[in-house]
Order: sequence, then structure tokens, then C-alpha cells
Amino acid sequence: MFPPLRLAAAIVSLASCLCAQTPLFPLKDLKPGMRGIGKTVFSGNAIEEFQVEILGVLENVGPHQSLILGRLSGGPLGSTGVLQGMSGSPVYVDGKLIGAVSSAFSFAKEPIAGIRPIEEMLRAPRGSSTTLRAAMSEKGEWRLPPRDVPRFAESGMIDIATPVSFGGFTRGTLDAFSPQLRALGLEPRQGVAAGGAVTGRIGNPADLKPGSMISVLLLSGDMNIGADGTVTHIDGNRVFAFGHRFLSAGPTEMPFARAEVLALMPLLSTSFKISAAKELMGVISEDRNAAVAGVLGRRARMIPFAIRVSRAGRAENTTAENYNMEMVDDRFVSPILLQMAAFSAIDATERTAGASTITVRGEIRFASGAPSAILDNIFAGDNGGAIQAALSGAIPLAYILQGGFDSLRISGISLDIQSSIEKKQLQIEQVSAGRREAKPGDRIPITVLMAGENGLEISKTVEYTVPLGAPPGTLFFTVADGMTTNYLELRPALTSSPRSAAELLDTVNRLRPNTKAYIRVWRADPAFQVRGEDFPAPPASLALLLGATQGATQTRNSKVAELEVFAGGMAVSGTRTVQVEVKE
Repeated sequence: MFPPLRLAAAIVSLASCLCAQTPLFPLKDLKPGMRGIGKTVFSGNAIEEFQVEILGVLENVGPHQSLILGRLSGGPLGSTGVLQGMSGSPVYVDGKLIGAVSSAFSFAKEPIAGIRPIEEMLRAPRGSSTTLRAAMSEKGEWRLPPRDVPRFAESGMIDIATPVSFGGFTRGTLDAFSPQLRALGLEPRQGVAAGGAVTGRIGNPADLKPGSMISVLLLSGDMNIGADGTVTHIDGNRVFAFGHRFLSAGPTEMPFARAEVLALMPLLSTSFKISAAKELMGVISEDRNAAVAGVLGRRARMIPFAIRVSRAGRAENTTAENYNMEMVDDRFVSPILLQMAAFSAIDATERTAGASTITVRGEIRFASGAPSAILDNIFAGDNGGAIQAALSGAIPLAYILQGGFDSLRISGISLDIQSSIEKKQLQIEQVSAGRREAKPGDRIPITVLMAGENGLEISKTVEYTVPLGAPPGTLFFTVADGMTTNYLELRPALTSSPRSAAELLDTVNRLRPNTKAYIRVWRADPAFQVRGEDFPAPPASLALLLGATQGATQTRNSKVAELEVFAGGMAVSGTRTVQVEVKE
């Protein structure tokens, strides 16, 4: 027998659980002309109701997807239209949940919205995620892949853009990255974030209800980024929100906080909410096409991230600028966050236009005690140095995260960025060989002439010894900068899946910096590369075996050796080739 007090408490708890289970309205039973209500926050944290008239159901707007068309009214919607930040606002008919406000028309004269059926939202945790893969161009430059804004029709109904608030970032950062952010379906906003890190204990789950405002925290600290939306449905400790994808990250781990609306900003295009994140509530664990889904009461695993920016030649008593943050641990999101934060740190403290030289040194550390991934490079030019410097950290991070090795769980990232207003760059102008013909055992002097600004010229000579037993034929000497050499040497490795964590780290740490010129000695014979290792001019039997080996890449020439030419701490660019005939 239960004691009376415990029995009463059990009855109250059971009753509250039964009441908390919101009934769902089947999509097949919806008819045009039906009326319902929606719930969202227009001010503070008070959930308010608005009216919804069902106009009909658009079927097959996407693979196994439908969309409910509704006319919204009430509150401020007559003057603002459908607001950015309303994504996920639940809609009820006869007290039953039909779905979430998720899409709208730009420049619409009245607030007509697309409502994502709740059945599709509850199916959110399935499907595969999109993996970011480092892409290397023929110029040896690395790029993050573009993504398209989802559209239901050419008429202009699109997913409501997710307003993303930036705190601590420069205006130039938003200008530089806005096209990429908008391609992700995000709408960047500067100066509308409360700023600072959201820390402390996890908030009371009872404070979060359908219609509450939340902010998904991507970065917090001296710089912070939060993406705003609305809670649609809570089932136990499971939370469903947004009614559309956030970043299509698939399985992920992003912290989210309860947010309060500070003001509404009416615009002719698309109005939006200005909100501020409050206490942490849990973790977004799924980011799918129809919704984001999360768990209440959990803390997300974050990556400590520090940036130090200083200027070369600065007085010793001048303090460098330091930025300390935490960012989400996500294979797609984290590299973009690193790139934006590094660019903003440079933009805030050093010039990003005009002649400059930027040196980036740092490391990516791992919780398992694995050797750190070392970052070391230099960039010089009249423009674009900040973008290149920021990208030099983002791409190795993307490659590490996409490897998927548990032993490479990142425990911290640090970047030390040093800037100079001088253009410390050398262009490879001429390459000459000390002899046109050689025999096995002969030494061949290779002279590299590099030129810089103000008539600066640096000439360096290194020697290559032709190996004994070398076959006759043409020997080529290609002198190139680090990016070009990386493309020639490591592109097959960067575009294939590493078999081990050690192999992945070896590839990252073999990336050559731009502080040297690299002499690649090669023959015009076909060769193979397996997991970054060269097999030059193999005999026919071995070539047949390598050709059938998974992961082997056939190249157009055979690398024989590599030499380095030091440039005195200056950035090197360009490429030149000479040739020498090897005689018997």
C-alpha cells in the first residue's frame, strides 16, 4: 500500500503527464476554411496566440513532403507579416497540433505562411547528414562547399530564414561571409545580440513550452553567435522546433538556450524578432530537413577556442588582443565558425586591405593525447590575406572532423596570428640548372631567383645528386610555392578517406607552408600514390597490382625527390620548371 501523500503525488504526476501529451491533428483530416490558433512570443517570454485560417494543403512539395497553407492574423502580424524567428511556432486546430509555421513569401502583402505538418517533424531523426569535405582547386586553394537555399517553388515560398545574431564581430566579417551564410538559409544580424557567454546551471525544463523562443548557440565568449527559432512540441525530455532545417547537419550536438524577445523589427522584405539568450536548456541533437530536435537537461560538448593577434615590430609593452571562446563540436559548423572568428579578430585589430603579411601559427589538440595538428603558414599580398589566413585553420579542422575518428576528439584550438603592414612576398622569377646533361652520380646545381618589392632579389642554389643506376631520360625540376606543391602531392590523400587517425594527422602535418620554395624532381613516367605515399615508375607487374588496389591513385608523372629552398620568413608564390637530360 502507498502512503496517502505518496499516492496523491503519484496521481498528480500521472495526471500532469497525461495532460502534457498534446493530441495531434491528422493531415488527411484538414480542410480549407478550418480555423485554429498559433502560439509564439512577440515580447519578453510571454507566449501569445494568433489566429490561423487553413487555406489548403500543398502535396508533394518535396520528397514525401506536404505543406499546409495558412493565413495568419492577430497581434502585430498585420503590420509585420510573418517574422523571422517565428519558425517552429505551433499551430492548433480544435486543440490538436497540426504543425509549425515554417515558410513564407518574401515581400508578401499579407501574412500567408507554410505550416510544416507535425507528422513530418516527428520523423526528423532519420536520414543521413551532409558531410563537409575539403575541396582543393587546381591553384592549390581550399574552399568550403556552397549550399543552396531550399525553395518550394519559383513563386518565392521559401523556408523562413533563421535570424542569426552576431556579437563581438566586425561589420567587415558579416560583409565577407553574408553570401555564404545566406546560402545556408541563415540571415546574419549584427548589433542585435545581447553578447557574452550563456553560462551557469541548466534552466528549469518547465520554463520551456510550445511557442517559447529558443536560441541555438554556435559560439559563445568574446564572440558569440546565436540562431533563433520557436519550440513546436515537447514530448517528455524531447524538444522539436523550427519546422525546417537549420544547417542540415544531421546528428549533431549544439547547445540551446531559452530566449526573450526584446523587440520586433518590421521590414518591407521580411520582418524579424530581436531576442536575447538567457539560460541554457539542453542540446539540439538532430538537424534534419523538417525540423531540429533536441534533449532537455543536457550539456553540449564544446571546443575551447583561443585567438591571439599581434603586430610584428610592436613595442613590447603593447598588449596583444586575445579572444577566448567556446564553439560547437560539429564537422560542418565548426570550420566555418573558426574561419569567421579568425577573420574578425584580424579585421578588428589589423588592416585587411592594402599591403600586409599575416603569419598563422597554432595547434589543434586532442583529448586522447594524440599528437597535435600543427598550423603554420604565412600569407602576403595587397588584399585577401585575412581570408586566406582564416581559411588556413578552417580546412585542416574540417579534414580532421570529417575523418570521424573518436580518438581525435578535439580538446582545444589555439591560433597565434601576427600581422605586418609590409608585403613580405617573394615571386619565383627564374630557375636555372647548372648543367643541361648529367650522368648517374653527377651533382646538378639548381639556382632559384626570387624577387620582391623595392627591387629585392634573393638567389638560392641547392644541389641534386643523380642517383646511381638512374635510367636515362629527361629529369624535370619544378620549383613551386607551398599551396601548389600541396595540390600536386597531397590532393589524392585529401580527397580520400584515411584508414587511421595516425594517417589523417600525418596528412595534415605534411601540409607545406608558404615560407619556402619546393623543388619537385620528377620524370614523365606514370606513377601511383597510395595513402600519400609515392610509387614512382613501378614495373609492369607492380603497376598491375597497384591499379587494382583500393585507394591507389595513378598520377601522370613520377616524383623522384624533393628539395627545399628557404626564403627567410617571407611568403613565396609562383612556379617554374627546368629540365636536364640524364645520359648513360
